[in-house]
Amino acid sequence: MDSLSSSFLHTLLLSINPQNTLHHSKTSPPPQLPNSSLQITSVRTEDKPLKTTTKTPIEPPQSLPTTILNAFDNFINTFIDPPLRPSVDPRYVLSRNFAPVDELPPTPCHVVQGSLPPSLDGAYIRNGPNPQFLPRGPYHLFDGDGMLHAIKISKGKATLCSRYVKTYKYKIENQKGSPIIPNVFSGFNGLSASAARGALTAARLLSGQFNPINGIGLANTSLALIGGKLYALGESDLPYSVKVDTRGEIHTIGRHDFDGKLTMSMTAHPKIDQQTGESFAFRYGPMPPFLTFFRINRDGEKQPDVPIFSMTSPSFLHDFAVTKKYAIFNEIQIGMNPMEMMAGGSPVAANPGKVPRIGVIPRYAKDEAEMRWFEVPGFNVIHAINAWDEDDGDSIVMVAPNILSVEHTLERLDLIHASIEKVRIDFKTGFVSRFPVSTRNLDFGVINPAFVGKKNKYVYAAVGDPMPKVSGVVKLDVSVSEGDRRDCIVASRMFGPGCFGGEPFFVAKEPDNSKADEDDGYVVTYVHNENTGESRFLVMDAKSPNLEIVAAVRLPRRVPYGFHGLFVRESDLNKL
Repeated sequence: MDSLSSSFLHTLLLSINPQNTLHHSKTSPPPQLPNSSLQITSVRTEDKPLKTTTKTPIEPPQSLPTTILNAFDNFINTFIDPPLRPSVDPRYVLSRNFAPVDELPPTPCHVVQGSLPPSLDGAYIRNGPNPQFLPRGPYHLFDGDGMLHAIKISKGKATLCSRYVKTYKYKIENQKGSPIIPNVFSGFNGLSASAARGALTAARLLSGQFNPINGIGLANTSLALIGGKLYALGESDLPYSVKVDTRGEIHTIGRHDFDGKLTMSMTAHPKIDQQTGESFAFRYGPMPPFLTFFRINRDGEKQPDVPIFSMTSPSFLHDFAVTKKYAIFNEIQIGMNPMEMMAGGSPVAANPGKVPRIGVIPRYAKDEAEMRWFEVPGFNVIHAINAWDEDDGDSIVMVAPNILSVEHTLERLDLIHASIEKVRIDFKTGFVSRFPVSTRNLDFGVINPAFVGKKNKYVYAAVGDPMPKVSGVVKLDVSVSEGDRRDCIVASRMFGPGCFGGEPFFVAKEPDNSKADEDDGYVVTYVHNENTGESRFLVMDAKSPNLEIVAAVRLPRRVPYGFHGLFVRESDLNKL
């Protein structure tokens, strides 16, 4: 997910030379894990280490250089940088429904409650991390290979398919039978680990095991429909074009550079203006310009870059927002932190002395001449929900969750609390005002996609319990007056004891009807029951006061917790 660390460590890699068990004590070096493609059939309980069974395919014989380098990697993971912290210990990171699954061909599902409405004909596709190999060394939740879980719906029937995004990283490691390219979030904590894995990287490059020019990304974060094509996205690489066919099978078409105009990475959160068909995006990295803004027209043609040199230090920019006139960027307290790395932490960390800023630039700007920055102390945004213009363009409003404990963002996700706020910037006075929308721990907020860049009333957000687990979905009315300090939650649906889901997604009943109510549609998501091991696809009525369940689909096997999803109508699927 992180372009800063992946760019900074672009030539580094991590491979594994495992043995056959996950069990180890906290005081002794951890044992080696299976070095093969996975088929996990059981996972640990809350208090016990992960238990797995794996199906080991016949692996190709390894060359002498590969054998030597894998042995060196094994030495690093055992003696120099074993996974001692829970945040990078695969026994805990991959526990319960975070454990990876094998691929699944299109498989029929059973509707166990209600019925699937005709407006859901199409596919809901959710992206997320799913490591191809059980990690031998440190592993962070963000480090897994991208896997798409698509439920294809047609005439009230549903089919589930789960496939890896066939990235260059996935294919080269699948061919070699072991990890080759490094885990950027967990592989470089401390000078000793970074130096050792840097040397290993150089050796692998010289031996021709991989070529970083072909990309090192995971494509594990989100999806977007841009210029009539569907892409799996991860901000450390170029997009990967994918498609879902009429049977529900998922295909990776390949890495896409927009006719050579996109040579580096792009955000996993582009903004699509459904009225104009345009897509707005950016990239960020550890070298100037630290931020670059660009757009893609309705025909899928990338327009020239707009480098932003007024952002003077590398910052973690995961998401942004657009209005009809502007693009809005949040420079937060997370960025490159060499001192933290020297102390044994991640190269990307929080800087408590940095004052967050909001940057605003005209969305059709050709350069950064009109870029303006506004200091907003204590405002750290990972995900933006929406933004719009007010006062004839003399002010803007943005709605986004503010991470109140930003120092825990990468290390202790369970300690994060995100409070949704509405921020207003008056361009004439330069005054920035902030209003709480809800004090509840909410993230992964979404809206009716037709309202991107326009003033909207409703937001649907995931309830952290704690994050990254999601115990329910709430609906918020953000039109409540700034002078009214009551909580803006107007509806909620909790999943029940031991049941957890992910990011909700709004699907309009009549997407082509401009007169339809903003909330006339459905909220969909995957939900997993940790008590029974069963996963379901839920369809909720977005208008109802309790987000009533319209349909529940029992899935043929569990769907692990993941990141962001997208619903693609059948008419759009047929054009891919």
